[in-house]
Amino acid sequence: MNPSLRLTRLQLQDFRNHARATMRFSAGIVVIAGENGSGKTNLLEAISLLGPGRGLRGARIADLGRHVGEEALPWAVSGRFEGPEGTFDLGTGTVHDGAPDKRAFRLDGAPVRSQAELGRLVAAVWLTPQMDRLFQEAASGRRRFLDRLVWALDPNHAREVSAYENAMTQRNRLLAEGRDGGRVEARWLDGLEDAMARHGVALTAARRSLVARLNGALAEGLAGAFPAALCALECDTAAALESQSALEVEDGLRAALAARRGRDAAAGMALGGPHRCDLRLSHLPKGVPAELCSTGEQKALLISTVLAHSALIAATRGFAPLLLLDEIAAHLDAVRREALFAALAALPAQSFLTGTEPGVFASLKGVAEGFAIGPEGVVPEAA
Repeated sequence: MNPSLRLTRLQLQDFRNHARATMRFSAGIVVIAGENGSGKTNLLEAISLLGPGRGLRGARIADLGRHVGEEALPWAVSGRFEGPEGTFDLGTGTVHDGAPDKRAFRLDGAPVRSQAELGRLVAAVWLTPQMDRLFQEAASGRRRFLDRLVWALDPNHAREVSAYENAMTQRNRLLAEGRDGGRVEARWLDGLEDAMARHGVALTAARRSLVARLNGALAEGLAGAFPAALCALECDTAAALESQSALEVEDGLRAALAARRGRDAAAGMALGGPHRCDLRLSHLPKGVPAELCSTGEQKALLISTVLAHSALIAATRGFAPLLLLDEIAAHLDAVRREALFAALAALPAQSFLTGTEPGVFASLKGVAEGFAIGPEGVVPEAA
């Protein structure tokens, strides 16, 4: 059994609709119930912001502060954690009189040097209602979902993705300048395309590794009673890595980018590369693509993927991640709902569940601790 990462206290100040809130947790499963719009998801978002990245909504920093009139106030979120390395306090938020679009982190009162330092201590994975349409919407949503899965196992992946995207943005700008009559030196484009090739192959290799390991975990039944998903990448760079060395694929990607400069300039974007990667899921027992499954089956496939991923994190990182499951009971029948609760109770991970109807969590009585959000704020529910 892997040691747990536990959040034992959460404090908010002027975050979203919460002026002030303090919550203390002692159980492995936490249920938060309240009406729509009461701020349940905001609490999960606050927890997600204590790790690397932009949180479960991917929101702008400037949009996170509580509004008074038209003004957004500076905000803060802090958590006390217990993990394999002991107890630590982690906080984030904007600084008074500082830029509203930048936030700072502090670990036990000291500045945090990098996102990788956060990733070493904290990992979280989540499912939200917006992800229920993951299989019907554009590839960008599935790609972000994939990268979050990779980040939780490899905190350095975020740096590779950021470096690739920054180089691509600069290349797009230079190509636009050349298209509009400006003079662009080829050596600048050569340098940016070299960076895109190096970082693009590195991030694609990490995605391939995650998909292979995730498929292995799903095949081993680490998702419990939920149907196993089969994951696959649709990506030219990933396909090339199946038969070529990383250096050969880098050379090929670099040459392809150089050859496409004219078309990319006309399109205003890079038409090919790892940023076009897509994650495809199938219902493994049925052999049916996820987009053709029922809504309930799609939800079950997402849950099986997240549960298997949680087991992978525990095996790889030495601690299980926090699971943030927003409106998780939606689209689940009673049998699948009870299977989910049983799976969560058996995991070393700490799970946070939200819902509008406390009754759907009735079978967790005595196992989970509950909170209700109402006019008086966030209050613990009687056991």
